[in-house]
Amino acid sequence: MSQLSAWDHPEPLALDTAPLPAYGTGSLSDLLPTLASGMGVPGMTAAIPELAPADRVCVFLVDGLGWEQIASHPDEAPFLTSLLGSSRGGTGRPLTAGYPATTAASLASVGTGLPPGAHGLPGYTVRDPATGALMNQLRWQPYTDPRSWQPYPTVFQLAHEAGVHTAQVSSPAFEHTPLTKIALSGGTFHGRLTGEERMDLAAEQLAAGDRSLVYTYYAELDGAGHRYGVASDTWRGQLMYVDRLVQRLAEQLPPRSALYVTADHGMVDIPFDERHRIDFDEDWELRAGVALLGGEGRARHVYAVPGAENDVLTCWREVLGEQFWVASRDEAIAAGWFGPRVDARVYPRIGDVVAAAHDNVLIVASEREPKESAMVGNHGSMTPAEQLVPLLEVRS
Repeated sequence: MSQLSAWDHPEPLALDTAPLPAYGTGSLSDLLPTLASGMGVPGMTAAIPELAPADRVCVFLVDGLGWEQIASHPDEAPFLTSLLGSSRGGTGRPLTAGYPATTAASLASVGTGLPPGAHGLPGYTVRDPATGALMNQLRWQPYTDPRSWQPYPTVFQLAHEAGVHTAQVSSPAFEHTPLTKIALSGGTFHGRLTGEERMDLAAEQLAAGDRSLVYTYYAELDGAGHRYGVASDTWRGQLMYVDRLVQRLAEQLPPRSALYVTADHGMVDIPFDERHRIDFDEDWELRAGVALLGGEGRARHVYAVPGAENDVLTCWREVLGEQFWVASRDEAIAAGWFGPRVDARVYPRIGDVVAAAHDNVLIVASEREPKESAMVGNHGSMTPAEQLVPLLEVRS
């Protein structure tokens, strides 16, 4: 029998080539602790040294507004583009989202000031150790007790207890969601439907205290990207609207204020063909020994049948190793993908195998995840288009 060539057994991507999030120095989980530290909130650390303190701070998080997407669209976003040099305290550099670069994980990182390995939302869907079933951490389905799932206080709660006027201004639909409760609660929630109403009220809330911490949010840019892609006219139209919203808020800042515009992740468009979209539901090799498929197309958690963990890892590395960083749970944790530590309660939520996309490719599941598999724009992994997010600054 002839020996297999190197072509038949391509060398998998080395795990140390994955561009790790800048936990502790410049990731989303470092943002609110730095801002709250500047307001004198006890226990907070100024992990992003470039940010000067301000008495009144507003964080405007635009879902899906990646750094590379702003830089690539100066005509659609002239105001945002004019602020690129202000990012991260005038360094002109972005932050990193954290892994995975997905909304549930990132919002929890922002609100708690903790990386995913600590706050415990390490993916879009992860296995609930108590039930053995997949739990969608964005939609919180099936329901589990929020405080048991994420027990740490939010930075908003700590700031409120320290006498800072604290408020969230967002869609009324988010007021009572479990994700808001465990990630963004503290002070008062103000629901407003339109973007303009949110900007106006955010400015009012900033002025309502001598020390104020205000959070506001806009989701529709991300929705346009998922449905139509970041190359679409619809997405560009949403970016133009976001640009106007940011300028509207910036022009209303009360004295002694700082506005920070950031995001939870960027986005990449993935072509609809077999080369770019690998269908788990139609691939017997990838399915072998797998009990549950979690995460999302570019950031997968793979839960093996007991005893099959090593076989699943070997198979996924052989099939996908040139296109994905494929790690065992312990390898991903040791490499720091989920932060400098992983709490014991979080450990079993992480897949036995973790696969993060390097190339412009997805692992879809057309039968199990029909809606997610139909998305044009996607995110989750550690590539710059997904990981890098702005921290644009306007001061009054």
